[in-house]
Amino acid sequence: MGRIASPHGVRGAVKVKPQSADPASLLDYDEWWLRSRSGGDWMPYRVLARREQSGMLVAELAGIASRDAAAALHGADVGVPRASLPALRDDEHYQADLIGMAVVNRDGAALGVVAEFVQSGAHPILRIAGHDGQERLIPWVKQTIDGVDAPGRRIDVDWPVNY
Repeated sequence: MGRIASPHGVRGAVKVKPQSADPASLLDYDEWWLRSRSGGDWMPYRVLARREQSGMLVAELAGIASRDAAAALHGADVGVPRASLPALRDDEHYQADLIGMAVVNRDGAALGVVAEFVQSGAHPILRIAGHDGQERLIPWVKQTIDGVDAPGRRIDVDWPVNY
């Protein structure tokens, strides 16, 4: 739902770049889970204070009391437990659920699998790791996304193989 961008101030606060459709959605949670940029296990942190500031979130986390401790969190992913998230409508999906899905174009050509979502400002972009070693960037807009078959782990797109 976000990523730690940098320390904020000298008392251990962190700046978080939101990565969800609603940037302020993380403000609703009293506990955030962090995973270091190198991967590993998710660790819970109680959120002591949080606010929105200039398109970023600023938060104070329990156990993080210095600028150095906050700097050590740089690049960490920020999330919340799945059970805490709101229920989805039938036509909605969490981006995390789409990672690893096969991507197939209208001609039936397999373009690869979803490696990640890249936030561009205008709309999310699918980064596809191609089976042929080629990376593809496909905008997540209704003009290019034909449908998502969640049980079949497949996304159908209007996208040429050699673009």
